[in-house]
Amino acid sequence: MKSYNESTKTSTTDKIEGDSKIITGKVKEETGKVFRSPNLENKGIAENTEGHIQKKVGEIKKVFGQ
Repeated sequence: MKSYNESTKTSTTDKIEGDSKIITGKVKEETGKVFRSPNLENKGIAENTEGHIQKKVGEIKKVFGQ
């Protein structure tokens, strides 16, 4: 069974992981544009969006004190 700390992420963790995904997604997106790879560009856009969502989740958790 997972402990409380293992099963829930803190708001700070979500924000950091979100920022990381935003950066990684932007790099993939730009690399896809440079190498004319729509697949890589789309993966980058998706990861960037996921990062923004995760960062917002962290901000919401902070508001509610989690």
